[in-house]
Amino acid sequence: MESSLTTPNSDLAYQKAILGSVSRTFALTIPLLPAAIEKVVGNTYLLCRIVDTIEDAADLSPQTKQNLSALFLQAVLEKAPVESFVGPCLDALKNYGNQDELDLIANTPTVLRILHTCSHSDQQAVSRCVSIMSEGMSHFHGKQSNDGLKDLGEFEEYCYVVAGVVGELLTSIFSNHSSTFAHQIQNKQSLAIAFGQALQMTNILKDSPEDRARGVSWKPANISQTQLLSIAYEKLQDSLDYILLIPKEDLGMRRFCFLAFGLAVMTLSKIAGRAQFSHKDEVKLSRSTVMAFYGFTKFAVKSDALMKTFFYLCSGALRNKANP
Repeated sequence: MESSLTTPNSDLAYQKAILGSVSRTFALTIPLLPAAIEKVVGNTYLLCRIVDTIEDAADLSPQTKQNLSALFLQAVLEKAPVESFVGPCLDALKNYGNQDELDLIANTPTVLRILHTCSHSDQQAVSRCVSIMSEGMSHFHGKQSNDGLKDLGEFEEYCYVVAGVVGELLTSIFSNHSSTFAHQIQNKQSLAIAFGQALQMTNILKDSPEDRARGVSWKPANISQTQLLSIAYEKLQDSLDYILLIPKEDLGMRRFCFLAFGLAVMTLSKIAGRAQFSHKDEVKLSRSTVMAFYGFTKFAVKSDALMKTFFYLCSGALRNKANP
């Protein structure tokens, strides 16, 4: 059932503008989606970014982060007025350096207004995603250490609550808007989780030097970089299988996922090709590489064979790590 509410143009204009300010990558990929899906996926990204901002605030104690996350979740679930979150959060983040993210938090009421004009089924999917992510991150706030996460199981759990759940969210929203995809994905939802986790593993490995510099590691303890890259490669294989389930007539959905997937493949391949690196800029893709791949996706998503060929050709360094 669709919501009877329409979204004010000024609210949508804010969502589009702030998306471009807080994420160049998602500002590039989200507009590829059909309009109704673009609105809810863009909205969810901003809600998740608010959770991330709380997580990234280095000078906040784990307890303060947990409290703010709880206030935010209450606001999203309409169990408390949004103002009860915005004021305390901005006050706690008064020394935070990213002005765009602070502006996003100040405009949480706008973001939630947009959410409440989405269909009921889409709202339910978003609320579930934000709940799992917010509560999951709160759980991990107290586990930050230089030693890394306890083991591979805890690492997988962390990747699930911050990104695997986003794969599930996309699956729910895509299914709400495409009956063909809803049929194709039946009994294969684990592929959606792997898709999200692969993207998160890419971020963890890429950002590891900066995390280490601030005394944090999200890698599992006693697991080598080679083993992690091998796991990431397996998740990328599942991710491609997931994208291939999206019908060819839903090109926007295919291209959105394939673009994120391809950038992860190329980034992980750069990481796999180095013995070590001391700054994420060393493995960051150039603007020209990103834009060239962006153009390539326009016709690649029309051919399963072309997408498979891209993965094979661009994942050589990763494949060698997985199969030494």
